[in-house]
Amino acid sequence: MPQAQLPIFPEGTTEITSEIAFQRKDGQVVCFNGHLPMFVHESGDLATFRFFSSQLVVNGNATQMQIARAFGVPLVTVKRYTKLYRTGGPKAFFAPPKRRQGSKLTPEVLAQGQELLDTGIEESEVAKRLGVLVNTLNKAIHAGRLHKRDIKKKVTAQVLSEQKSGF
Repeated sequence: MPQAQLPIFPEGTTEITSEIAFQRKDGQVVCFNGHLPMFVHESGDLATFRFFSSQLVVNGNATQMQIARAFGVPLVTVKRYTKLYRTGGPKAFFAPPKRRQGSKLTPEVLAQGQELLDTGIEESEVAKRLGVLVNTLNKAIHAGRLHKRDIKKKVTAQVLSEQKSGF
């Protein structure tokens, strides 16, 4: 016949529910079910913490409020990650973040901007013609998405070609 387990936790633990507690020790967080460890993760590993705490809620082992109180996390954060677990599963916590592409400098605008820069037009004029801020254009240049034409190289190349041709 099954026997009920008394909620006996090791010394220094913090209760989440009457059956589940956690303890921070030596840079790790250990979650206990009674006196038995059930999950361990590094203290700074947020993705694993969010995964496990959401799993406790989804499985019915703890409420969102109990998680928020025990770990000192805002309730809205617990709700956000519980929803993430329900919609995306465990892998959603470990997927790289989605990066969005800029809305102003589309591939077509970048091509047009590169053509204008190649003709030697000043950056401020190129930005004006493209309908973007000069700062946006400069960020694209510094990121390597656009290449500014070096006027000195152009002038030097023209002078050298003229000298070779004898003009």
